[in-house]
Amino acid sequence: MKLYKISLALLMGVGILTSCSDKLDVTDPNQPTTTGFGSTAAELEESVIAMYNHIRMEGSYARVGYGNDICRADEVWNCSQQWYLPIDDLNFSVEAPVADGNLPMWVWREWYYTINVCNFILSKCDEVDGNLDDQMKKIKGQALFMRGLAYYNLSGYFQNPILVTDYSTYASLDGLYAPNKEEGDEDVYAQYDRVLDQVEKDFSEAMSLLPSRDEGGEWAKGRATNGAAAGYYARTLMQRHKYSEALTVLKAIINGTYGHYKLMADYGDNFQEGKYENNAESLFEVQFLDYGSQGSDDEWTPVNTSKNATQGHAIETNLAPGDCNGWSDLAAAPWLYELFKAERTTDGSLDPRLYWTIGTYEPEWEGYAYGNVCYTNKMTADTKTQFVTNNNYGGLPIAKHTNLRTGLYSSVVQGLHCGVNLRLMRYSDVLLRAAECENEVNGPTQQAIDWINQVRTRAKLKNLKLADYTGNADKLFEQIANVERPKEFGCEFGRGFDLIRWGFFYTPGRLQQLKEHGTFRKSNDKSKLKDPVSYADISTDAELKSSFDTYKPGHEYLPIVTYITNVNPNVTGNSANENKDNAAYFSKKGWTVHPVVSLGGK
Repeated sequence: MKLYKISLALLMGVGILTSCSDKLDVTDPNQPTTTGFGSTAAELEESVIAMYNHIRMEGSYARVGYGNDICRADEVWNCSQQWYLPIDDLNFSVEAPVADGNLPMWVWREWYYTINVCNFILSKCDEVDGNLDDQMKKIKGQALFMRGLAYYNLSGYFQNPILVTDYSTYASLDGLYAPNKEEGDEDVYAQYDRVLDQVEKDFSEAMSLLPSRDEGGEWAKGRATNGAAAGYYARTLMQRHKYSEALTVLKAIINGTYGHYKLMADYGDNFQEGKYENNAESLFEVQFLDYGSQGSDDEWTPVNTSKNATQGHAIETNLAPGDCNGWSDLAAAPWLYELFKAERTTDGSLDPRLYWTIGTYEPEWEGYAYGNVCYTNKMTADTKTQFVTNNNYGGLPIAKHTNLRTGLYSSVVQGLHCGVNLRLMRYSDVLLRAAECENEVNGPTQQAIDWINQVRTRAKLKNLKLADYTGNADKLFEQIANVERPKEFGCEFGRGFDLIRWGFFYTPGRLQQLKEHGTFRKSNDKSKLKDPVSYADISTDAELKSSFDTYKPGHEYLPIVTYITNVNPNVTGNSANENKDNAAYFSKKGWTVHPVVSLGGK
């Protein structure tokens, strides 16, 4: 009996010890560890959601990440004469105070947050690479697309950003404080090329892994698809003047290889929320919650998180007139307005794209769409009822990606509240880029003209004729770059990238043209709102200014500000830091800048 009791006690002791050991090995599913998280596709899907979340932050697309690009281009000017002013004047100081330094710093920050999540996802996919199931292929494809998008933006803004593609890099201080150059680099261009090589690689691989929008479901409702990857791959190739390669990709998109796209019958469907979003024209857009369905907390930064976030953007607040409770920072350039007014439709009316681009009163808008409204405020022929963007400095209100023309409300709620998705790439861009590439590779052809005319037909403009451009690739380029693209994409993100790839800062003729395009009037007199302006009058009219008059060489890019280099001393500056002209690099690559060509009043 005694022996039995001793044996029983020993067994119970062993059982208890074993039980304790088992409990110590159990992982609480509600408390995942950093080492274990991401081991399943379900967990990686959570990271995918976080990845998408980062592109709707302040520095990516929700405000300054979007506003910086439209402001540095020639279609928009800074009507507040503060905040975005050094971006608009293209002379940003590296030693800018924190308030101004935030403009580039937030862009830098947001895209590296995005890259960090992408690299984490890809590190988990690489552990099982070669045996990826369908779900994991889609996860990997989205991460590659988003990393490509991040570096596409960083290179287009900063020229020589830090390149990190391996998640394990973050495990050491050397990795955390990585440089943006390698031993033997003679200048910033080596890193610029290195980064864009990676962007091309990421988009190209994403094309092979992702489904098309034709799969339906979430793949037609905002997730990155092979069509989005193909579109951005073509954009990246064009940024490096690889026009023949880009043309092959663009033709494949047009032919339906990466899903089926088409122009919406109504141009305005691209700039409204609800049923109009993720439509058949959209290759990729940033998703925001519609008006009336948002939370209450502005979530400006990646660390300012809230489960009750608004999940809207503040681009509308940046653009909206002061009288409509906007911050009234940015306005449309008079040049763009005059460009729209210069050509009538086949029935004698105004180009309908003007309605959705610039919020002016026009007699033609009576009975059209929502009529002559600035938000729900009625405008009439009386200039007193019309709206300038900034109460002190005037400016033509921008309607794109806002509710200025949708009739939802009369006054904006300041902050991250606009629910209009940002269409970052539309099928019309594919068509006009294909026409541009065709012109670069083969000169003016009927195919190039036909692609352009598809876009013009939607706007009810008369068709272009090949005979007017035969043998003159410079003239057709001028038509695409300074007529077709501005009217189709006026005040949308991307024009700043275009001016860089076209080399418009690198010849006297093109820089002079930018000065003319960038001329505006600083006046709150509503009777002067739509008056034509001329660069030739700047010396005699104190109200006139051209932001390109203050351009410093190299400042087509944003500088890598002191705040960034102080945190990471291994980071070196770029052409904007050094006020260095990039014309020599452009020429060394064998790239040409098309000369300015008169279009005969077009």
